[in-house]
Amino acid sequence: MYRQLAGLAAILLAGNAQAQTISSARYQTAQGELIVTTREAPLNHFGPAPPFAQLDVALRGYLTPADAIAYPPLANDFIFADSNRDGRISTREYQRWSHGQ
Repeated sequence: MYRQLAGLAAILLAGNAQAQTISSARYQTAQGELIVTTREAPLNHFGPAPPFAQLDVALRGYLTPADAIAYPPLANDFIFADSNRDGRISTREYQRWSHGQ
C-alpha cells in the first residue's frame, strides 16, 4: 500500500512541475523511509470575489463553510477570513478578506 501511495504522490507531483517546493521532510517508518514534500498549489483563476450578497443566499447576514463552497478561494481561506473564529464570516470579515485578494 505504501508503494501505491508513493507512486500516486509522484504522479500528482510530477503533473504539477511548475509548483515550487516549500519544504521536504524524511521519516523512518516500519515500511521504510517516507519523504513528505509540500508544494504551493497551482494558481487557479477564479476572478474577483463576488459580492457578499451573492454568497449569502440564505439572507442570514453571515456565511458558513457550506456557503463558502460557492467561491473556492473563500472556502480554502475560510478559517483565515473568519477572524474571530466563530465559524461564520460576517460582511465585515468578508470585505476585509476580499480586499486582501
